[in-house]
This record gives sequence, structure tokens and C-alpha cells, in this order.
Amino acid sequence: MDIRKYNREAWNREVESNNRWTQPATHEVIEQAKRGEFEVLLTENIPVPHRWFPPLKSADVLCLASGGGQQGPILAALGANVTVFDNSPAQLKQDLLVAEREGLTLKTVEGDAADLSAFADESFDLIFNPVSTVFMQDVRVVWKECFRVLRHGGILMTGSMNPVHYIFDLYKMDDGILEVAHSIPYSDVTSLSKEDLDEYLAKGLPLEFGHALTDLLGGQCAAGFVITDLYEDVMSDSPLAKYHPNYIATRAVKE
Repeated sequence: MDIRKYNREAWNREVESNNRWTQPATHEVIEQAKRGEFEVLLTENIPVPHRWFPPLKSADVLCLASGGGQQGPILAALGANVTVFDNSPAQLKQDLLVAEREGLTLKTVEGDAADLSAFADESFDLIFNPVSTVFMQDVRVVWKECFRVLRHGGILMTGSMNPVHYIFDLYKMDDGILEVAHSIPYSDVTSLSKEDLDEYLAKGLPLEFGHALTDLLGGQCAAGFVITDLYEDVMSDSPLAKYHPNYIATRAVKE
């Protein structure tokens, strides 16, 4: 299966169904950002602390796998030179929609986060990557590419799913039942039974991968990053949220 192609089409469908993460920022949000007042999300609920950001005026920012017309236009309204990179052309159209509507300048590039060859070494000051590595098979390759295209002193901010989210039977989780069923690393393609995978594919949902912390956190360190801070967040409609955070957000620096 061509995972990248499948997930590209799946996320195009998510735009059509008005998924929360495909809904463009409003005019009011952009106007606030132009005044220096902003909130952006790496995870579901907790805004990224302002102290995590470098000066954004004229900073070169790569919004990685971050289409949907949300984070990219806000950062552009704050004065950054923004490039939004995403696997879904429909998601990228949302960013262009906001840019045209609000008179913002940003670039969009379609591609695979594991291949940033469209960009030269040390092209960016900041990479902003909200939860999306769950749709990527090899997260270590992504971190290596991020390290290459960041300048020294550049910052990688990323949101990840805590792998504990994937140890449970995902269908029973929808019914509020936490039953351990899977090992980590997890993959919809190999961890689900054929019957469950066929049902999942019939729904056209994006395929997900639950990466080990060794790859999510250790992989950043192995690529050369120094992790300087992190926080956790919950998935509001997950029964796991009562007991354990679903997300991890990290800030890492290329020294």
C-alpha cells in the first residue's frame, strides 16, 4: 500500500467533512495576531507557551505537516516568513484561502515530511509541527530532515501522540472501554486484524502509526537536537484522558 498516497486522499476527504483541524482561522483570530495577540496549538487544547518562540518578525518558519489554514496564517500575521508544507493539497488550499482573504503572504508546498529536499540546508529558524507524525511511518527520518533544514540555534516544536494511546483496542475505546490489545510500535496496517483494517479502510480514515518514545523523543536527540522543554495534553473525547495524557509537545533546539 502507498501510505502517503492513501493518507493524502484521506485528508482531502477530511477537509470535505469539515474536520476540526481543517477549519481555517477566522478573520478575528488573524486580526488579533496582527496586534501580537495569538494562540497556536501543537496538541488539542493547551496553547504553545509564548516563551517557546523565537522573535517571529522576519523569521523563516516551516509549518511542517501543518496545513488547514490555522497555524501558518497566524504566524504569518505575526510577521514571519511562512512556508506551509503538507501532504494534502486540500489542506494547503485552506492556508491559501486565509492568506488571500487577509492579505497575508505565505508559501505552500505539497510533499512528504520524510523528504524535505525541496529546501536547502539551514533554511529555517523555526519548524512548527502539530500532531501529524501519527500519519508517518518512519519518524526518525523526519527528525533528520528537520535537523538538516534548520539553522543553528533553530527550534523544532512538535506535538506527538503518547504511544500509550495505541496499546488499547481502538474500537472499544470509542465505547469508553480501555482494553489492552496492541504492542508498541503500533500500525493500523499491521496491528489491526484484516477484518478491522478492511472496515477502517472502507471508512476512508487516515492510517495511523503509534511510535515508541525511543523514536519520538530519542529520535530527536539522535538527529542532533537538544530537547529543552515539554508538556502533556489530553484528547478531550478519549476515555484514557481520565487516567493519562494522550499527547506530548516538545521544544528542541539545533545547537
